Amino acid sequence: MRLVPDTLDGHELPVVVVGGGQAGLSISWHLTQHDIEHVVLERHSVGHEWRTRRWDTFCLVTPNWQCDLPGHPYAGADPDGFMVRDQILDYLTDYAASFPVPLYEGVSATRLRGRPDGRYDLTTSAGTVIADQVVVATGPYQVPVTPRLAERLPDGVTQLHSSAYRNAGLLPPGEVLVVGSGQSGAQIAEDLHLAGRRVHLAVGSAPRVARFYRGRDVVAWLEDMGYYSRTIADFADADAVRFRVNHYVTGRDGGRDIDLRAFARDGMRLHGRLSAVAEALHFDDDLAANLDGADRVSESIKDSIDEYLARTGIEAPEEPRYVPVWTPGDADYDLRELPADQLSAVIWSTGFGPDHRWIEAPVFNGRGYPVHDRGVTPSPGLYFVGLPWQWTWGSGRFGGVGADAAYLVEQIVRKPRTGIHWLAGTPTETYNTDWIPARTA
Repeated sequence: MRLVPDTLDGHELPVVVVGGGQAGLSISWHLTQHDIEHVVLERHSVGHEWRTRRWDTFCLVTPNWQCDLPGHPYAGADPDGFMVRDQILDYLTDYAASFPVPLYEGVSATRLRGRPDGRYDLTTSAGTVIADQVVVATGPYQVPVTPRLAERLPDGVTQLHSSAYRNAGLLPPGEVLVVGSGQSGAQIAEDLHLAGRRVHLAVGSAPRVARFYRGRDVVAWLEDMGYYSRTIADFADADAVRFRVNHYVTGRDGGRDIDLRAFARDGMRLHGRLSAVAEALHFDDDLAANLDGADRVSESIKDSIDEYLARTGIEAPEEPRYVPVWTPGDADYDLRELPADQLSAVIWSTGFGPDHRWIEAPVFNGRGYPVHDRGVTPSPGLYFVGLPWQWTWGSGRFGGVGADAAYLVEQIVRKPRTGIHWLAGTPTETYNTDWIPARTA
C-alpha cells in the first residue's frame, strides 16, 4: 500500500527500511510474514533505477528462472530467456503490488544517527522518525564514477556515464569511445557496434564467460554444480571476492557470448586501459594480456563443467573449445593512441560508488564499505541488504536477495525492542519483548 508522506513525521517504529528496490521489498515481505510493523522509504518510486539507469536494449544476463523474489518467483512463459528492461520493471512493480507494502515513495533519508536509548533518529524529507532498527537497502550502485581524466577531453566531445546512455541515435554522429569492458561497457559497445557506429573500446581486465556450453546455459551448469550456494565464508579473501568485476556476457536476442575479438574482427577498434588524455588519448600496452586473461577465465569455467560431467557421468554433447578469431597483432590502427578530435563522444563505463554520508554510525571501513557479517553491522539494530556477495553470489540479485532478507529478519525478530509504534499514523500499544511469533495460518 502506498502511504502519504505527511503521515510520517514524529512516528516511532520498530523497523524502517531505506530503499524500495528488490532488496527493500524482500525485507518488507519477510517482515510482513512476521507481522512486524515497519515502513519502506523510497527516494523515487519502485523500479526507478531500472527505469532510469538502463539503456533501451538492456536485458538480464542471467536466465529468468533465477528471478525468485520472496513469494514472487518468475511465472512467465520463458524461464530460460532473459527479461528486457521493461519486463524487469513490470516484474518488480508487480511484486510491490503483490503484498501490502507500507511504502512511502518520494521520501529521501538524509541523516541517520544513534540515540542514547539504543534506537535511531532517521531524518527524512518527510520529517523525522525514531526507529528501533533500520535496514539500509539502497544497494551498492549509488553514485556514477567518472575518472578525473574526463576533465581533459575537449569541450566538443560529448561525455556521459553509462548510466545515462540510452541508444546510439541520441549521440552525435561520429566515432565513439567506450571506456571500460565490464558488463555495461561490453554490452554498450555491442549496442553501438550493431547500430553501425565506429566504436573504440578501452579494454580492462574484466573476465568473460560463455553463454552456452555443452548443450546448456552455463548458468544452469553452475547452478547444478553448487556454485551459487557457495558463501563468502568459503573464500580466503572475502574483500577481493566482493570487489571482483562481473563476467561479461549477454542475454540479448536469446543470449550469446560477448567476444571482443569478434567485434574487432568485424570493425570495432580495441585498445588497452585508458592511461592519459591530452591532444590524444593514450592507452596502456595491455590489450593482449587483458583479452587473454578474459579467455582463460571463460575456458577455466568450461574446464570445471567438463570435470563435473565426467565425475557425475552426466551425458552432454561434446563441444569444441574457443579459438581466438583476432589478436592485437592483426590491428590496422594505432592501439596506443587516439586523437581526441577523432571522437564525437565518450561513454564512461567506469562503475559506481557508494554514498553513505547520511549514515552517522561507526560501521564503515577505509573504503567507505560497510563492515558487516551477513548484513549485520557492529551497530546494534543497523543492517545492510543488497550488497554484492553479502553472503552468496546472488546477494543483491533477484535470485539471492530473498535469502539474505530472510536471514536479517530473523535477526530483527530476535533483538529486543521497546517503544510506542505507529502504522499509517495510528498509534499502537507499547510492548517489550525479545521475540515476535511468526504469522500463523
